Amino acid sequence: MSDRIGLVTGSFDPVTNGHLDIIKRASKLVDHLYVGIFYNPHKAGFFDVKTRKRMLEHALRSFPTVEVVLAEDRLAVDLARSLKATVLIRGVRNAEDLAYEANMAFFNKGLSPQLETIFLLTDPSLQYISSSRIKELLYFGADIGAYVPESVVLEVERKRETNQKI
Repeated sequence: MSDRIGLVTGSFDPVTNGHLDIIKRASKLVDHLYVGIFYNPHKAGFFDVKTRKRMLEHALRSFPTVEVVLAEDRLAVDLARSLKATVLIRGVRNAEDLAYEANMAFFNKGLSPQLETIFLLTDPSLQYISSSRIKELLYFGADIGAYVPESVVLEVERKRETNQKI
């Protein structure tokens, strides 16, 4: 029997405790889990992709079956195919997320019939955390430590110490 390979995707800009919860739970469902960082190379993110990858790797260092990869500008089904993943795992915080993810799953199934999509409901204590909200809090100088892993807090401190724009 071949290994069960899964893929969790996102921009992770920045990674949040909600993302980590989904990734950790997803890692228990498969033999190997890839975390694909998707980004548009024509748009500047809050953190560059190398920094996002470094923060995720640091946060997931105790999970030997999880590997972070850069996806660049392509479809999740194409990345899944190249990684030999058969399961796409998506986190769902609310009904709005479910509607969006169901639509994506429809098209993903049409493009890659062998790829199954599994939805994991976000832990209720984390359902309001989003990267967008974290960026807004950062803009106003708020403490984000309760919502993100230590690697993000350290990167924000580094940016502030070197007078980089936040």
